[in-house]
Amino acid sequence: MADPLLEFFTQMDIQGGVVVQDSPKFDLDLYIQNYRGRTRFDRLLLIGRSSVKLCVEALKAALAEAKRGRDTQRYRDVFEYLRVAAPNDPDAVFDKKWVDRQDVANHEETQRLLTELKGYKNNLVKESIRMGNEELAKHYEAIGDLNAASEHYSKMRPDVSTAKHVIDVGKHLVRVAIQRREWSMVAPHLVKMTLGGQYPEEERNAQPFIRAASGIALLGQEKYWEAALSFLDADPNVPPKAYNELASRNDIAVYGGLLALATMDRKQLQSMVLENQNFRVFLEPEPHIRRAVTMFVNGRYSACIEILEGYRTDYLLDIYLQKHVSKIYAKIRSKCVVQYLIPFSCVSLDTLEKAFGSPERPIEEELAVMIEEGVLEARIDGIERLVNTVKIDPRAQMQASALVSAENYEKQAIERLRRMAIAAADLELMPTKKQGLHLPLGGDISFGDQEIVMG
Repeated sequence: MADPLLEFFTQMDIQGGVVVQDSPKFDLDLYIQNYRGRTRFDRLLLIGRSSVKLCVEALKAALAEAKRGRDTQRYRDVFEYLRVAAPNDPDAVFDKKWVDRQDVANHEETQRLLTELKGYKNNLVKESIRMGNEELAKHYEAIGDLNAASEHYSKMRPDVSTAKHVIDVGKHLVRVAIQRREWSMVAPHLVKMTLGGQYPEEERNAQPFIRAASGIALLGQEKYWEAALSFLDADPNVPPKAYNELASRNDIAVYGGLLALATMDRKQLQSMVLENQNFRVFLEPEPHIRRAVTMFVNGRYSACIEILEGYRTDYLLDIYLQKHVSKIYAKIRSKCVVQYLIPFSCVSLDTLEKAFGSPERPIEEELAVMIEEGVLEARIDGIERLVNTVKIDPRAQMQASALVSAENYEKQAIERLRRMAIAAADLELMPTKKQGLHLPLGGDISFGDQEIVMG
């Protein structure tokens, strides 16, 4: 690693960033062609900040992408990264003329659109007002003012008149919410995109966008099971252009497959992934995900983990997966170990080390953590180096449950008898006037010798 790169990634590491030293399996140019919109820059910048091998190439591509747009702050940000990572590169020269010229053009365009919108409001033409808010919101989004963009996209709602307008407003708001990482705001916007089946064509075209956006938001909230179901339900018959501002077809296959492996059992994987005709179309460009799921279903757990480990680098460079890769992989490994141990009452640590060993930490430590967290019912024999699984006896479990039920019934019976005895001995305390009377209509109240009948 060259000295500037070493300094750059040292800073990234200090700031808590992810540093990936291995080369990914994808080609950067082919990878970024799967996307359009602002996500292209976000993905290139993430790769440039994280990948040692692709750092300079990705940062230069992000710099070019920024200059094709109108967001000068993005240009400034990526230039600072490139200046530190590759100070001698010809592209590491700040283009102040372009920045100044673009800032002036952005200001003039903002004033022009605001003036036009004011005129539309004076004329009270709803369609013109809707289009004026949309143009202004798109402009704010393009220059990076996401707060103003969200505000003006929201102002479009009162003036929508067709099903397409309703869906477009929802897409705009969802896209901005995802860029701002406001995961909890995505679901309410998606709900407002549903048309109740009255416009099936529009709903069908929006379905993969809704499923992808919902899955990404749920992934961001670490609701892995719900996110997996959302990705698995995506419609492959709609062209990728309908949703590639958020994710590509490959991403849907990877997100859905990984999250399914982390949360579903073998029967569910078989029925909901491998036998899912729609999702199989998404899996075609990512055959390793299908192989990993197949290996897990067939009980070849070490092969499943080996396949996934081969693509860990790629997933660490994904804009939505990066923060969750370690947790998702840990869940999959835990499931594999638990499933591997089910047929056995005793397995040697050496056998487990051979099947699931990792250079990061010994299998014994991993098993101890799983036992402490309640994921694995087993005991580790450190002297004999064995793992003894704890088998649950259904008969004993049923008897223990029956005893608990009997104890609860006995406690309830004793309490009822105590109340009956208190009432029979006339030891029950009656409410006073200060405490207030809370009787149903028609109840009777007794005060010493007097009886009041409530009619």
